[in-house]
Amino acid sequence: MVSLALDRVGARYGRRQILDDVSTPMIEGGALTALVGANAAGKSTLFRRIAGQLHGPGTVRLTGAGDDDLRYMPQDTAMSAALTVYESIILALKQGGGSWRLSAAELAAVDDVLRRFSVEHLAHRQLPELSGGQRQAVSVAQTLVTRPKVVLMDEPTSALDLYRQYEVLEALNRYAEDTGAVVILALHDLNQVMRACTTVMALAGGRILATGPTLEVLTPDLIGKLYGIDTRVERCSRGCPMMIVDGPSHTAATAS
Repeated sequence: MVSLALDRVGARYGRRQILDDVSTPMIEGGALTALVGANAAGKSTLFRRIAGQLHGPGTVRLTGAGDDDLRYMPQDTAMSAALTVYESIILALKQGGGSWRLSAAELAAVDDVLRRFSVEHLAHRQLPELSGGQRQAVSVAQTLVTRPKVVLMDEPTSALDLYRQYEVLEALNRYAEDTGAVVILALHDLNQVMRACTTVMALAGGRILATGPTLEVLTPDLIGKLYGIDTRVERCSRGCPMMIVDGPSHTAATAS
């Protein structure tokens, strides 16, 4: 089983400290983990630090995976190249090097990821022609075509409509279950988090406030500290937890 843990991880931009002493227990693969926090809390910086794009103190501990097994999908994914969707997936598959000749297994992997994220109907469309939501779904497919063991995705559903949000999160959940991968998603919709994610990492002011099972972490008290709002977590008629916002509070943690 793949797992990831952070031990006193830090990062800065110039003289500005963004992450400070970030530590987590071991996060096991096989299910979705959410990274939550307000804007400018340091979520994207933490992903870049885990992915090795930034350096700093502390240790990122991977078990059952190496650096080559990690893929990071940033929040902003430019798609101006004159490629079709199919060609872009092949390019993502081949970025690790080696021959550009495609084996039958590689062609099957491309077809599988297009089907898994329901973008096969876009295969022959040019990237610049796609809508924002279509580009985001294709970016998810590009990230997963190599079947990485550690996946970091920064707001992978932000441009998707409600149906596509559900569809993509379900597909990501199945991917984590099928592969045993660690899949961490930065998400703002806490109701999505409660429905789809088993574990939550809560970040504020460049520090982890809590990591653990979703409903144990996302209490009204912690949500107030993260976002400065008063909330209730209640269950609907089908027993599913959901967050209800009552209004602003004065207990927000300071973001950096």
